[in-house]
Amino acid sequence: MPAPPVFRPDDDVARDVAARFGTPAYVYDETTLAALAKLVTGFAAPYGLVPRFAVKANPSRAVLRIFDAAGLSFDASTVWEARRVVAAGIAASKVQLTTQFLADDFVDLVRLGASVTACSLSQIDRFGREFPGTDIGVRINPGHGSGGNNRTNVAGPNASFGIWHEHLAAARETAARHGLTIRWAHHHVGSGGDPAKWAAIAKTTLALIDELPDAETVNLGGGFKVARVEGETQSDLALAAREATLLLEAFAKRTGRKLRLEIEPGTFLTANAGAIIARVVDVVDTGRSGHVFVKLDAGMAEILRPSLYGAQHPIRFVAADGHAPGETRPLLVVGPCCESGDLLTPAPGNPEDLGERALPVPRIGDLAVVGGAGAYCASMAAKNYNSIPAAPEILRRADGALALVRRRQTLDDVLREEG
Repeated sequence: MPAPPVFRPDDDVARDVAARFGTPAYVYDETTLAALAKLVTGFAAPYGLVPRFAVKANPSRAVLRIFDAAGLSFDASTVWEARRVVAAGIAASKVQLTTQFLADDFVDLVRLGASVTACSLSQIDRFGREFPGTDIGVRINPGHGSGGNNRTNVAGPNASFGIWHEHLAAARETAARHGLTIRWAHHHVGSGGDPAKWAAIAKTTLALIDELPDAETVNLGGGFKVARVEGETQSDLALAAREATLLLEAFAKRTGRKLRLEIEPGTFLTANAGAIIARVVDVVDTGRSGHVFVKLDAGMAEILRPSLYGAQHPIRFVAADGHAPGETRPLLVVGPCCESGDLLTPAPGNPEDLGERALPVPRIGDLAVVGGAGAYCASMAAKNYNSIPAAPEILRRADGALALVRRRQTLDDVLREEG
């Protein structure tokens, strides 16, 4: 399988975005998104595949439509995400709800064709009261997780996600009481974890499906890691496909049941297809024994991952007027929010510590390109903190043209809902 593509906007693109749309701004690359979708739809599965996009990674209408055209279905973590998919003109039948909270209008979505994966016994009961005699799925907590850190680990005894594996008998009983048939089982144990651990836990999940005799599909989740910066390891999708194939074939040999596979990557499909174009608004230092800080007009209001996880994003500077690069020095890059945690260069995996980068010292007014910002950035930022209006989203089309797909929010937009 070819190496996944990465969108690296060059200097001209960065300057064009800044000149036409201002800073900060998100920019996504259509060609990269389509190429990543092709890799995912080509994931080998012995008995059929349904590739889903985890909408929470990037719910932009433009992105959803690209993936719909590429043949992807969708996994929604809330009814609001599901509504955004439908509002983009995509059939509700392509949406699966796997949510911590079934808001009341889930009923309308199911009537439109959406499916539901229950994440608790009470959700099975609630779905059964509304739709007796129909099909449902269950999300299983297999007892172990595989996240890259505690905040991305979504299984095991410390995670509230899914039905604890020891409660599957109760799940079957609740479903039977309403005449429901459990047709699919869902497993997602974390993001960015060890592939070997992922495969081992998937094996545990398949063993649990023995207790669900009507299940025809197993969803092994997503969480495939991408390499945003040098030194990070990219998930090998081909290797994951081979592991999944071996597991499914072994299950079929043991039980006679040929399970269709679902996967639902989010980060893998969008992270390296996007970037943030920001502007240097100040350069300050804290003396000879301190640090040099480069302040951008983008920070936790646009990209929260470094402050939340100690996540690493590539950063480079673009001379606004073409001047020569400054002296390379250890720098800290920070955002404009009135928070010491508004740091774009934390130590890897440790948002509490500083991680200086050796970069040319920019001038005030220069641009910064923050890479790997297509996933969990616009969708997971500290939006409107310090009353900062939300940044616009730009799509770089396959022909190189730049299209505004979400306008910049104004302060009037922020105030409008206050009455």
